[in-house]
Amino acid sequence: MKPIAFANPSAPVLAALDLGTNNCRLLVARPHAQGFDVLDSFSRIVRLGQGLGQDGRLSDAAQERTLAALRVCARIMAKRQVGLARCVATAACRQASNGAAFLDRVRKNTGISFEILGAEEESRLAFLGCLPLIDRAARHVLVIDIGGGSTELFWLERCPIEGPVHRCALSVPIGVVGLAEMFGGGANGATFQAMVDRVETAFRPLEERHGINAGITGQPVQMLGTSGTVTTLAALHMKLTRYDRRRVDGVALAQDAIRDVAERLQRMTHAQRAAHGCIGPGRADLVIAGCAILEAIQRIWPMPSLRVADRGVREGILHLLAGRSLAADLATDAMGA
Repeated sequence: MKPIAFANPSAPVLAALDLGTNNCRLLVARPHAQGFDVLDSFSRIVRLGQGLGQDGRLSDAAQERTLAALRVCARIMAKRQVGLARCVATAACRQASNGAAFLDRVRKNTGISFEILGAEEESRLAFLGCLPLIDRAARHVLVIDIGGGSTELFWLERCPIEGPVHRCALSVPIGVVGLAEMFGGGANGATFQAMVDRVETAFRPLEERHGINAGITGQPVQMLGTSGTVTTLAALHMKLTRYDRRRVDGVALAQDAIRDVAERLQRMTHAQRAAHGCIGPGRADLVIAGCAILEAIQRIWPMPSLRVADRGVREGILHLLAGRSLAADLATDAMGA
């Protein structure tokens, strides 16, 4: 793909559309030398992966909800005269036996062509989207993306001789939607611990295989989280009554703060979570499952703090469409710029 000339004020409008297990999210922007200016955005909870764990298929109701949201996305892209777009589907369509058939139906009904994103490419795009928040002093960087249908981890090491080296991209098909359906959305006490144990059991072999803890011991490390789970935890820790991306994006959370908020969420009823301006009814039954995933990750890869990113795959796609790449940015030490 040819880079877009940033000096050209008529550079084409770009769009990134991320269809996940829980959310459908669109970002429309125009590139410039320092990044891009957002022109429009859209986000809707569609629960595409609801019930997927029962029969391995996308339900008719979930498909209809998602199609309705994608029709809105198509209208926005047409209105903004998008010149270049990349539309990706993640875990739900990767895992569903009828995922490809559904995306073919989407193309026929909306004109939007999707690609089913592999887990490693998904983690790379999330990392690229988060580059501005990476600490230049960190020798190792772990980026965690807790999704609706899967959880990804990207590990990068800065080597004095080799330069930045991508060590591994790990993925486990456990996300907040499936975990909440498995254990219940209001889990507390023993049930919450069972959720944590379930996730830890799935991730522990990856640590044994890749030896991340041994590789990072005694060296400056940064853990960064990009997902609705970590942004919600940050907003609640900051005692926000309504979510504010400008205040949340980039904030650091200590481990104790994360656990304190997770315990507070477990004490709340479903109605209380649904009524909170930083959670809402669409995620009230998912946020505790997200806390369990994060707790399991912290058990395996303990870090003193987690930096929160309200950015990820969509921003990574926009950077790629604008001619940037992960390899090029790392080579020029763009992390933290």
